[in-house]
Amino acid sequence: METIYALATARGRAGVSVIRISGPLAHDTAFLLTGRALPKPRQAALRRILHKGELLDEGLLLLFGADASFTGEAVVELQLHGSVAVVSAVLRALSEMPGLRMAEAGEFTRRALENGRLDLSQVEGLADLIDAETEEQRRQAQRVLSGYVGKTVEGWRQNMLRAAALLEATIDFVDEDVPVDVTPEVSGLLSRMLVEMRAQVAGSAMAERIRDGFEVAIIGAPNVGKSTLLNALAGRDAAITSEIAGTTRDVIEVRMELAGLPVTLLDTAGIRDTADSVEAIGISRAIERAQQADLRLVILDDAADDIPVALKDGDIVVLGKADIYPDRPHRQISGRTGLGMDMLVRDIGQILSQRSAGASGLIRERHRIAVSQAIEALELAQAEVKLGADRIELAAEHIRQAMRALDVLIGRIGVEDVLGEIFSSFCIGK
Repeated sequence: METIYALATARGRAGVSVIRISGPLAHDTAFLLTGRALPKPRQAALRRILHKGELLDEGLLLLFGADASFTGEAVVELQLHGSVAVVSAVLRALSEMPGLRMAEAGEFTRRALENGRLDLSQVEGLADLIDAETEEQRRQAQRVLSGYVGKTVEGWRQNMLRAAALLEATIDFVDEDVPVDVTPEVSGLLSRMLVEMRAQVAGSAMAERIRDGFEVAIIGAPNVGKSTLLNALAGRDAAITSEIAGTTRDVIEVRMELAGLPVTLLDTAGIRDTADSVEAIGISRAIERAQQADLRLVILDDAADDIPVALKDGDIVVLGKADIYPDRPHRQISGRTGLGMDMLVRDIGQILSQRSAGASGLIRERHRIAVSQAIEALELAQAEVKLGADRIELAAEHIRQAMRALDVLIGRIGVEDVLGEIFSSFCIGK
């Protein structure tokens, strides 16, 4: 393969910048840049970086062998002073060396996939780890990057191979008496796998929520304090507040972290009967987004007021403007003074944390679809096994279909159409 290079850290002024080189000429390139004997792999050494007799910089040189590198190839990392001029000079020197070229987006990681250092689910976990903004996103991405999905799939695959082998042995001896009835063992294997797979699919929605974020809709009548509450939670003036009812006409979104989870707060238009066509559109959008949200926070003026939307399990109802009416016996909050805010934030965090506890390792829709296809194939295999010995061949074929679905999940087969999309999200140096 060609030898590639790129800046692996962010562009711009920094304390340290790292340039990565990967491929068959990587170690030779390091020798040409330093003019000295190379250090042992994985042992940093201080070296002067030279090109055409000119000193470009002095930094740390690290070498990795193909058996211990991220890409599965010979790799060199240059840890340089984080000057824009230094980085540009070293990259320019590399561009003038024969056999080297600038890496494309995600090419280092793609080589790790092609060389068996990562499976496709780990690549996606790495992309999520780079993009992680909250603690729970980091934990989930680390779990996938560590190989959780691949290990789980491999366990299922081994059970499928066992079940298929048992069935195919029966096919081979179709004209003879088979000493052992394999049906109970095969049925047991299929049943256990189906239970595990269905649990993973059931938890995939929460895994996607942790990855993409939860939505909490703040709803209520006009001028009840929704925008003031949003601004207080966000710590800035994200929404216009006014004594005039109906100020908010569209859904205002503010993204933040609660209990380590990514949460988008939605400030919606006040819900009321109106003849104003523009306000009516805003109210319609408010109701629609509130129904789609993961959690609804309803603010009322009075405990006797009607709740404007249908509530779901876990939804929170409070009285607003506690700074004006402090003595009401019901639970209340004030975005202006902060009364009740700590408890509200704690409750929202607890509710969403409890829901996310059931998240599985299937963090993307592609994962869910692949496992769902495997489930469908195994259910067909299970049905064929129950129909008797003359259906064994069909059962074995359905099991093979399930294995192919799982192979697509981890990138063993049939994933060329998704690779471009996945790697386009990576930076050049990854």
